[in-house]
Amino acid sequence: MKMVKLSAVAVYTAGFLQGCAFVLIPALGTILAAAPYHLSSTAYGVLFLPQTLGAIFGALSAETLQKRIGSHGLFRTGVAANVIALLLLAGAAYSSGTLAHALLLLETLFLGVGFGLTLAAVNHYAALLFPRTATMAVTLLNAGIGGATALSPLILHGIASWSNWGVWPLMLAVGFVLVLMLPLPASTAQTGASPRWQRSMLLFALAVFIYAIGEGIFGSWANIYISVNKSLPAHIGALALSAFWGSMTLFRILLALVPERIIPQRWIYLAAPLGMGVCFAVLPFLSSAWVLVGAFAIAGAACSVYFPFSMSYGLTAFSGQQTRMAGLMVAALMAGEGIGSFALGPLQSLVSLEHIYLFATLLALPLFVLGWRISLPPKMG
Repeated sequence: MKMVKLSAVAVYTAGFLQGCAFVLIPALGTILAAAPYHLSSTAYGVLFLPQTLGAIFGALSAETLQKRIGSHGLFRTGVAANVIALLLLAGAAYSSGTLAHALLLLETLFLGVGFGLTLAAVNHYAALLFPRTATMAVTLLNAGIGGATALSPLILHGIASWSNWGVWPLMLAVGFVLVLMLPLPASTAQTGASPRWQRSMLLFALAVFIYAIGEGIFGSWANIYISVNKSLPAHIGALALSAFWGSMTLFRILLALVPERIIPQRWIYLAAPLGMGVCFAVLPFLSSAWVLVGAFAIAGAACSVYFPFSMSYGLTAFSGQQTRMAGLMVAALMAGEGIGSFALGPLQSLVSLEHIYLFATLLALPLFVLGWRISLPPKMG
């Protein structure tokens, strides 16, 4: 029992540290635009490309690595990639100019790979550690990751106010190294012939991919939507963004703890895309600052469970291929986030962001249909 507890500490701490690390580049936006870095908007935007590609590559290669070096080796490889990334980022904190930019590009590549590998491993481990409550275990893991993305920028800027901001990535690197000293769940390395890919796996990946587009539209454009399209003060946009992510984290915890006998998890899961659709539909017609902040908070609540519940359903449906499924869905998440976050920039030269929000209402339909299909109880006999 003690070993299980220590293994859980290792898995959930790694998830928390991963959330802290993954949000560092967005949190450094204003710092990197100033001296001594002077990154232009274009140069800053390019930093996200290797991160996204690295995360997709890491997630999709997780199963191959797991077969070669086992579950423990997969986890440690992901952690090692994160440590390298954080050391590169710390190096950038103490340099400038072209060298700093090169270190940042390498950092985002290693961080993306580390994210893809580590997230596939920890989601797999969470379901493995608590098989009877897998949905709750995976949802709470992702709630911790989400909470870390909210806390890390505050810690970073707090440290930057009295010391060099590079201290925070160094502290995170040390945290990852300490995690490696804790025991991990029993290895689930596969032996013999690998099971074949099944078409039904793609349903789970497609659901996560479409969901991630919606999450990216909400999360990446809330600030601009309120500050530019609604012509409200910048702090209102920032508040709406915080409300979205904070609400998502809070409701992941609350909804994961709701007993099945009170509200079936499937009902919560199917309500999520309907809530997202309603938020997309009403946002263009709102104008009051506080009403808009509230609407983004509701959107965060609506987005809270769709990914972790999809992950849980997928890991349960393919219990013999959990690393493959976890990697596939993490890759789908990153691909969808990339489209929802970055593709909307050039798209706005053709259509306004308000019309994009209205069009995004249609995402609720395939999300509901896919959610209904993949959450069906298994047939008996």
